[in-house]
Order: sequence, then structure tokens, then C-alpha cells
Amino acid sequence: MIVDVPEGQDPIVYVWGMMVPGIGPAAASFAQAVYDHSTLGLREFEAARLRIAQINGCLFCQDWRTERDGVKVEDGFEQAVTEWRTSAALDDRARLAAEYAERYALDHHSLDEEFWTRMKAHYSDAEIVELSMCLGSWLSFGRLNRVLGLDTACVLPSHYSRRTGG
Repeated sequence: MIVDVPEGQDPIVYVWGMMVPGIGPAAASFAQAVYDHSTLGLREFEAARLRIAQINGCLFCQDWRTERDGVKVEDGFEQAVTEWRTSAALDDRARLAAEYAERYALDHHSLDEEFWTRMKAHYSDAEIVELSMCLGSWLSFGRLNRVLGLDTACVLPSHYSRRTGG
């Protein structure tokens, strides 16, 4: 880990909640808001989230699965997201979400009119804005976790679901 965390403290809880009290709790609230208030379907939400987690390399982010009303994506979904260009396991919305996540994170200048035409055929303007805000949150905060090494020594909060058990 890059930053010092007191013995017995969970690194993510400490850094996000206590280390910089004027910013950390606000950032954590935004990060949580994308889960609490998202109107996106679970599969496109997870396709975008997982693609950002894969790009960031955040172990914490790659390890959990969002759960809604007792439902999570199936085992192997992360592989489908890795192979979003060719995977038959993704529908058009999930495939576009993974593509948007990748381009948003790695080459946002390549988001051209052809891409936006495809996006607007499957997503409303409000959904595009929501997905963009989610991507920004995951890119920023997942990368913070990875760069500072917080993702290797944390305890997953109880309101997140580990991928075990599918």
C-alpha cells in the first residue's frame, strides 16, 4: 500500500472515510449513489462496471458483483465482458456498455458520430448521461484504489456481493 493505514483499519474505509474528511465522504457518497440510484439494467450496468474494473486492474472492483433484489449476473459474465466484441452472452445494450466503458477509459477522443448513433439507438439521452456518470465514478475511484494499493488489503463491505456463488 502506498499510504499508511492504522493497524486494524480497513484501507478503503479509512482512506475514503477518515483520511481526508472534507473530500473522502463526499466521494464515497457519489460512488455509492451510482449503485443506489441507477436506473440502468443490471447486465449493462455490470458490463460497464466490470470493463472499467478490468482496465483499472482494481482487484476489489473485479471481485464484487452488484446485486439487485437478490439477483446477480451469472458466473462467467466477467469473461463475456472481456470478450465483449465477440461474446454471444451479451445483448446489444450490454455490449455497447462494455464498448463505451473501454473507449471512455482508454480513448474517449474516438467516440465519434457512428458510435453515438449506435448508442442512441439503444439508450435514451438520460441513460447515456447516467452511464457516463457511472463510468466516471468507477474510473476515478477504482483507479484510486488500485494506484494506492487499497484494493489488495481491504475487507469487502457487506452491502456488496462477492462473485462466489454466482
